[in-house]
Amino acid sequence: MRRYSVFALAREALRHHGGWTRAWRSPEPKTDYDVVIVGAGGHGLATAYYLAKNHNIRNVAVLEKGWLGGGNTGRNTTIIRSNYLQDESAAIYELSRTLYETLSQELNFNIMFSPRGVMMLCQTEHELRAMKRTAHATRLNGIHTELVGPERVKELCPIINIHGPRYPVLGGLWQPRGGTARHDAVAWGYARAASDLGVDIIEQCEVTGIDTTGGRVRSVSTTRGEIRAGKLCLVVAGHSGVLAEMAGFRLPIESVALQALVSEPIKPCLDIVVMANTVHGYISQSDKGELVIGGGADGFNNYTQRGSFHHVEETVRALVETFPMLSRLKMMRQWGGIVDMTGDRSPIIGRTPVEGIYVNCGWGTGGFKSIPGSGWATAGLLARGEDPIAGPFGLERFREGRMIDESVAAAVAH
Repeated sequence: MRRYSVFALAREALRHHGGWTRAWRSPEPKTDYDVVIVGAGGHGLATAYYLAKNHNIRNVAVLEKGWLGGGNTGRNTTIIRSNYLQDESAAIYELSRTLYETLSQELNFNIMFSPRGVMMLCQTEHELRAMKRTAHATRLNGIHTELVGPERVKELCPIINIHGPRYPVLGGLWQPRGGTARHDAVAWGYARAASDLGVDIIEQCEVTGIDTTGGRVRSVSTTRGEIRAGKLCLVVAGHSGVLAEMAGFRLPIESVALQALVSEPIKPCLDIVVMANTVHGYISQSDKGELVIGGGADGFNNYTQRGSFHHVEETVRALVETFPMLSRLKMMRQWGGIVDMTGDRSPIIGRTPVEGIYVNCGWGTGGFKSIPGSGWATAGLLARGEDPIAGPFGLERFREGRMIDESVAAAVAH
């Protein structure tokens, strides 16, 4: 892999940029791999990268039915935080946040990580009590968060109206080292680094069947031929249930659309991320000046990737109460991503009833922020058969009644 640097940029400028090579290889699929990962989004690519880097397992294929990063990785609002309630969640999300801080240097690819801080507003008394509990829990887990009052919220976010007509701001849970990153760049960076370590990334390769003869995975049928797999890892977000059905088992997840939109670009006015659970919306400003706005998940199961005007109206109406200056902005575009929800709003990382098949799914609205930690833990599980970070999130917890309830700390959209 040719390293990117200021010197390489200057050299190519003198050559009229004719010497750049492809960021990652585009090989023909081989007939046999030690590990086949289905899904070339952030989680699948991170898993492949850490398999190669941490465990020296390089006979790996990442299969993608469309284009790399074309699913939820490119359809989110890029928020990174780790202020979760349960110990198991705090461990994996804080691992992710820590890895994000140095990911640009590690991958030699600028992911545009911006630790601008994340504020989760408290706009009712019961929400304030819940955030106090979360603040104590994060402190015990060594995660830096602060419960701040309305005056501090206004100081950090001058454009906010803390005296809202329905829901005045009573305080907020502030994580100074939370922030955002460029979603496409995360996928591209992991793809480039994984490819350089020998991983085959195969796009336009849809899985159409899974052979589980004798109770274990044998191969996958794809639109580009049959591929034998020593181990198979399904990392396809909202389509996890579809792939699981091909393999002969069911997953305790529901797939719904999560919608978002961006405004026209304006001058800098918001230099933190603000999440407002009570009025159901969250907002940040991109480097291009657009306000990136997200809301709740649809209230019914679906696989659509389009937005809907009634949902946009609901989200914007709620945010205008808290940010009156938004009222005259024009919406530029909207979209939806297909998220997979579990009953306890925590992910599934673990073995399945079919020997050799593993699954990484159920991230709901927390998928992007968890990419590095998820890949790290899933790679450990595939390589060693167990991983301390992934362990609590196994599929068996639903049978055992060992839930990891994050329905509150997961914030909006639940």
